[in-house]
Amino acid sequence: MIKFAKLLHHRGFHITFVNTENNHKRFLKSLGPNSLDGSPDFQFAAIPDGLPDSDEGATQDVPLLCDSIRKQKLLAPFRELLMNLNSDALSTSINPPVTCIVSDGLMSPFTITAADEIEVPIVLFYTIAACSFMGVIQFRALMEKGLVPLKEVSCLTNGYLEKVIDWIPGMKDIHPDDIMFNFMMEITDRVHEASAVVLHTFDTLEPDVLEALSSMLPLVYPIGPLQLHLNQIPDQPLNIGYSLWKEETECLDWLNTKAPNSVVYVNFGSITVMTPEHLVEPDLVIGQSALLPLEFVDETKERSLIASWCPQEQVLNHPSVSLTAGVPMLCWPFFGDQQMDCRYSCNEWGIGMEISNDVKRDEVERLVRELMDGEKGKKMKNKVMVWKKLAEEATGPHGSSSKNLDMLVNQVLLKNTRRHL
Repeated sequence: MIKFAKLLHHRGFHITFVNTENNHKRFLKSLGPNSLDGSPDFQFAAIPDGLPDSDEGATQDVPLLCDSIRKQKLLAPFRELLMNLNSDALSTSINPPVTCIVSDGLMSPFTITAADEIEVPIVLFYTIAACSFMGVIQFRALMEKGLVPLKEVSCLTNGYLEKVIDWIPGMKDIHPDDIMFNFMMEITDRVHEASAVVLHTFDTLEPDVLEALSSMLPLVYPIGPLQLHLNQIPDQPLNIGYSLWKEETECLDWLNTKAPNSVVYVNFGSITVMTPEHLVEPDLVIGQSALLPLEFVDETKERSLIASWCPQEQVLNHPSVSLTAGVPMLCWPFFGDQQMDCRYSCNEWGIGMEISNDVKRDEVERLVRELMDGEKGKKMKNKVMVWKKLAEEATGPHGSSSKNLDMLVNQVLLKNTRRHL
């Protein structure tokens, strides 16, 4: 969201970036006390999320947050914030009134209502792939057809999840376990009320799904990858980071000591929960104990580094990980959109290999060696470079994502004359 906000700020919009109070505190803790000072035309605000205070360094309880959003607990404080911004605009000529709301798609249950109340356009931004978004908006149909939720635990093992779903527009041969169900069904029920939907993908990556979505929704704008847009802005005036976790930059010094294209980057994500059995299986990551015994650290310190959180993009762009940021993947999906991303990465885009749910260290070793040195790995590296070039073309001056961003600004965001998001 901050990357998108930076792009719009660069185009002349006045930005008020709204966080929950929990995330606002985490930003300040990870980035520093003055990190969100911003500028007069890029400011930060925070609203309560209706949840009890939690450890600022801990991952928030996702189910509780989803429940709070569904029950509209964020609507009242967000409504009050909008009223205050508009009142300030009347009393001073410095800040314009709110002319549009650009919302994380997950927040749509209350942001659509708030936009309707003050009669401004509402743009929903989904950071997931178009294929995952298409899966999400099929939840209601899946439920009506009796495919979800699963009727009994045996469905996990009796072959039920191998049932092919071939009727979703723009997608083929999808299995029920590729699509999550509960909260996401509700937040997409009102997606048709949005002024526009923005997706973090690009036309040539997911053409069939994007074409199908465009026939189902009013306005769909694929504008990704956002970082490639930002890379084209010289001397960015806003030095605002993105991470809710404090980044351990020491890992970059360690990477500087390694040969090009020689390091495997293993990232377990920020909220994934694994069993101890899963955690100890990948010997290249943890060894014989999830408690990281000192002998393991001593034995592997010359060839491995374990960090709590890394600066993601700097690591992925480091020569020892990838010479040109074209990074193929080993996929071990756990939840959310990961199953769909895994399927497309492995079967459609040709840039990934999947690790089985019942992961064993021998399998991990075999796949890593194949990725780094095998023929399939070479093909994946070649393929990922093709996609990298297409992504660069999409975000070039005359590329599809750049044109879509221009149309979003001109067709939706500038319906009102003064620019305040």
